[in-house]
Amino acid sequence: MTLAVPTQWRSEIDSAWQRLNERSGHFLRQTPLWKLPAAALGVAAPGAEVWLKLEHLQVSGSFKARGMMNRLLANPIPESGVIVASGGNAGIATAAAARALGVRCEVYLPGVSPEAKRARLRALGAEVVVVGQLYPDALAACLARQAETGALLTHAYDQPEVVAGAGTLGREIEAEGGLPDAVLVSVGGGGLIGGLAGWFERRARVIALEPEGAPTLFRAREAGAPVDVEVGGIAADSLGARRIGAIAWDIAQRHVADALLLSDEAIRAAQQWLWKEMKLAVEPAAALPLAALHSGAYVPRAGEKVCLIVCGANVDPATVG
Repeated sequence: MTLAVPTQWRSEIDSAWQRLNERSGHFLRQTPLWKLPAAALGVAAPGAEVWLKLEHLQVSGSFKARGMMNRLLANPIPESGVIVASGGNAGIATAAAARALGVRCEVYLPGVSPEAKRARLRALGAEVVVVGQLYPDALAACLARQAETGALLTHAYDQPEVVAGAGTLGREIEAEGGLPDAVLVSVGGGGLIGGLAGWFERRARVIALEPEGAPTLFRAREAGAPVDVEVGGIAADSLGARRIGAIAWDIAQRHVADALLLSDEAIRAAQQWLWKEMKLAVEPAAALPLAALHSGAYVPRAGEKVCLIVCGANVDPATVG
């Protein structure tokens, strides 16, 4: 399908799409898009259709592979390789992309990162350094190290190539299934929602979802500018940024319809439902869109087509049941 690209971010995303298709070989996967009646997901909404974009099946176990590979392909990589600070998923994606390209990778993780993600990184050949407790601690150490080595820095969410790469997910959804009415997406630092809102603009209602314990975009909207927030709760390993990214904030002001908060209890219940009812083992961050429907935080209109971004699966399967 040929799609028009009339604005700057859509142009950047289209360029990322072309770059990834032409230069990454078979690194990325086109992930499935399931279209189901709302009732099949336990949602009472007459005539509504729920789309599940199963991006947790992406290479590296999350959408992050798109942005990280785009960042690496768009820049020269020095002998010292690449370096990233991450709650886990961005690091795993960077390590997977680096291995595919045959370059070194160093990953700085916070103490909150689960052992399953650390083990995955080591298996990908990355050098893993655990620093502090939360993502900002790991980022500070990563930046200091990058200044020493000159390695190419991949930011977890706040670089143009990373946001544009994430936006290719929106392009893929539209190419696969047409234009949804609403897109429900989890927010940490904002790379994914920045990319999706940059692609869909106001052609679909993009709804930001955050845990009550990590409300970066929600608080920014209240304050009228990005602010630091305290971070904790069930999804802190992947949604653990203390401040919404500058790129995401700029895009969100123009193209994000609403920001909603969800309790850890609702997120955990949705994660368990996805496993028990659909055999989808996903991390808490990936369960927020369904939690929004099950909790009533977002109520689909009659006949609405609602796309849920199931964004990541880097979780110990033993913890999801």
